[in-house]
Amino acid sequence: MSESPAPTDPAQLRRDYRRAALRRADLAADPVAQFRRWFDQAVAAELSEPNAMVLGTSDGTRPSARTVLLKAFDARGFVFFTHYESRKASEIAAHPQVSLLFPWYGLERQVAILGRAERISAAESLAYFLSRPIGSRLGAWVSQQSAVIGSRAILEAQWQAMQRRFAGGEVPLPPAWGGLRVVPFEFEFWQGRENRLHDRFRYRPSGDGAADPWSIERLAP
Repeated sequence: MSESPAPTDPAQLRRDYRRAALRRADLAADPVAQFRRWFDQAVAAELSEPNAMVLGTSDGTRPSARTVLLKAFDARGFVFFTHYESRKASEIAAHPQVSLLFPWYGLERQVAILGRAERISAAESLAYFLSRPIGSRLGAWVSQQSAVIGSRAILEAQWQAMQRRFAGGEVPLPPAWGGLRVVPFEFEFWQGRENRLHDRFRYRPSGDGAADPWSIERLAP
């Protein structure tokens, strides 16, 4: 009779980060430009789901987090899509300040962003919705995201019902589904280094105006 393997001790899991360094001279003056540079490198490195980001929200008392997918970004902010009656969207409606974290482990990097989330326009949501595969569009109609359901069979039955409802026709944008844009007010770029002496740089606005440049500070690891 074979013995069960010994349980893994997480305290014994360690590696030294040696892939790269991050110097002040390496950084773009604008954090969105710096994010674009690192995002493109994450895609080029063929990391799994390079646009996956951990979204942190709060109900005012307790925090919550989940992974969502970045679908657009520019100087205005970072966009993802969801059901507007989901837990995250409900928390954002009441407490719009959120966090984003891009964990690019394969490059020994992460980017943390703080910002304020707001709904994008219906036209922007529709443009993205119509670009989705038909199954994803139907899924947006099926799932009442974050609601309690009795079984998987309920989802399957609703899926069949939606297939019949929209058979042979265009699938319209659900009224409670759309995009949220995180308008950033702080970025941190983190590069793992040897001996846990990581490189960390924080961008924050240097003034109150939207046109003011960003200040860049090195943080202790």
